[in-house]
Amino acid sequence: MRLESCGWFRIISALLFCLLPILTPAQQAAATREVPDKFNLDRKTAARLRPELLAQSVAAAGRYPTGSQVFARLADQVIGPRSVKYFWELRIVKDGDFNAFSSPEGTIYVESGLADLAADSAGLWAAILSHEIAHAVRRDWARRYLYEESLREGSGSVLVLGDPGLPSGAWTDSRSASADLARFCRQLEVEADLESLMLMARAGYHPDFVPALHHLLRAQSASRAGPSIFAMHPCWEERDRELDRAYIVASIEFEHRWPETYASPGGNPPTLVFADGPSVKKMGMKAWEIRVPMRCQNLAGAVEVVLFAGSPHDANQHSARLPDTAPPESDDKLRQLTGCTSPKTTITFTLSPAERLRPGKHWTDVYVLDAWGGVLARADVPGSSR
Repeated sequence: MRLESCGWFRIISALLFCLLPILTPAQQAAATREVPDKFNLDRKTAARLRPELLAQSVAAAGRYPTGSQVFARLADQVIGPRSVKYFWELRIVKDGDFNAFSSPEGTIYVESGLADLAADSAGLWAAILSHEIAHAVRRDWARRYLYEESLREGSGSVLVLGDPGLPSGAWTDSRSASADLARFCRQLEVEADLESLMLMARAGYHPDFVPALHHLLRAQSASRAGPSIFAMHPCWEERDRELDRAYIVASIEFEHRWPETYASPGGNPPTLVFADGPSVKKMGMKAWEIRVPMRCQNLAGAVEVVLFAGSPHDANQHSARLPDTAPPESDDKLRQLTGCTSPKTTITFTLSPAERLRPGKHWTDVYVLDAWGGVLARADVPGSSR
């Protein structure tokens, strides 16, 4: 569940688990095969790294009581192999980043940016923690190691744990092996997501908090790059598509266990907005039209759709709230309210000469906001529409 991380913890997170594409049947079998009972390299590695990880993190109790309570409840619902004992612990890495990762013995590390984003929302905490618990129970670090071993045996190349997108003199495997490893890791992510949805449902947290978290992280992301065959995790839009049916199945399980939704530990499901990529069409010599297709779930009332203009620098400075780089009445923001009541609602912004932007400004983003100004979804405007 990574947005961006850097430095030492970026390396450690890659060591401990793959951070999401459909694989061939052979690749899927490799991703789901069981780890041999006697394999313990993952736990030995975790024990060796633990002193350094503990030194750069703090216990979650105190500052993050909601996270601690959710973690304890989720851990009580874990159904894992009897032969493996987990020592569940939640710790916070105080670096301001938006990452979370798990250690094979059951310690979950959440970076403080992500912890602050979840704040006192039990549902968002459940979305973060259930995914990492699933990685630990599935022993995904071991699965990745064994898969890398199979690549090494098949190619004779040297494979180094880490992000193949990073410059490294030690990364000497072929492009094909790198792509295979990335696909395998994306499959591990999807499988962990699937199991985490059911864990949330059993523990009393609506599965819709998972896409809600994904959309918040998408709003934070500064990356506009398209999908890469070397990506170790899918983009947020792909993750939504991959899990669409699983959300429905897990929601049915949740409703069966918690018929009074408001009384569940996570409360009512969050408002969800799935905003597809906007399209830009020239309507005349000086007029443009930007269309934003969207779909809403659990919405009571209306949402606000905001077309935001910024400079190239502004376009990479995203937040969980709408950027305030322009005054409220500025032409750098165009706003529309919608009840989003149809299965597919389309919001249209018609840009006439009256909406001419200041020099250096372009329409860069569309934000969908709730009644309190919180971001429910964000999408990039293609091209450089003026």
